[in-house]
Amino acid sequence: MIALLLALGSSLAYGCADFLGGLGARKAHVLRTVMIAAPASLTVELLLWPFLGASFSPSTLAWGAASGVASAAAFALLYRTLAIGPMNVLSPLTALISAMLPVGVGLVQGERLGPAGLIGLPLALAAVVLVSAGGGTGTARLSRTALLSAFGAGAAIALQLIFLHQAPADSGVGPLIVGRAVSSAVTLAAAGVMYRRLGSEKPAFAISAAAGVLDSAANLLFLLAARSGDLAVVAVITALYPAGTVLLARGMLAERIHRGQLVGLGTAAVAVSLLALT
Repeated sequence: MIALLLALGSSLAYGCADFLGGLGARKAHVLRTVMIAAPASLTVELLLWPFLGASFSPSTLAWGAASGVASAAAFALLYRTLAIGPMNVLSPLTALISAMLPVGVGLVQGERLGPAGLIGLPLALAAVVLVSAGGGTGTARLSRTALLSAFGAGAAIALQLIFLHQAPADSGVGPLIVGRAVSSAVTLAAAGVMYRRLGSEKPAFAISAAAGVLDSAANLLFLLAARSGDLAVVAVITALYPAGTVLLARGMLAERIHRGQLVGLGTAAVAVSLLALT
């Protein structure tokens, strides 16, 4: 139950972070947004160090650095995806991709589910698919670039979660600190190389920083959930984060929520209830 609640918190934080990140990327080049979000996220993790502890063994450094590279790619691809297409379709698509890989890894590593979990896990995946189902009008507007970015973002998010899960359980927030330091360095280096292509638009500092803070909270909650529960279950619950993005996009951008997405939200509630019994 604790792992489930942590995963739900991670999902909510990811959904809010993605909405704000996508909103910020609509105001300026995506790298300008990530240049603010990534360091803001690192600052939060450094502040948590004295309270949650951290160790930096070679294994922690390796897996943390790998998660950082994946995180940098996820930041850029996801915010670009949400900036160039409808959030209520593209965000769930990335979630579907990000859920499938960790589930496969968890099952291969020997995780086993009880009867309720065997029903709840497929239902949760179905919920992600349903929430991903936009209406015909919205889907028709999707470009190949948006779809490729969504698939790339989903894969990068999945790798980030898998790498974090592989870090030693007694490493505290060490993997998060290493990962965010690496992702910040990668982002700043990319921005330096592409400086002339970033445009002159000023980034939305507050929105971008808030996205980074929420992303940091989401990563921490996921890490704690994965350490106290099965990766397969935690990853699927975390992948329900589009619900937050979709609802915020509906309330603040007037993007339509389709009937299939509403069914998906209801299915998600049933799936979470079943997984809580495992």
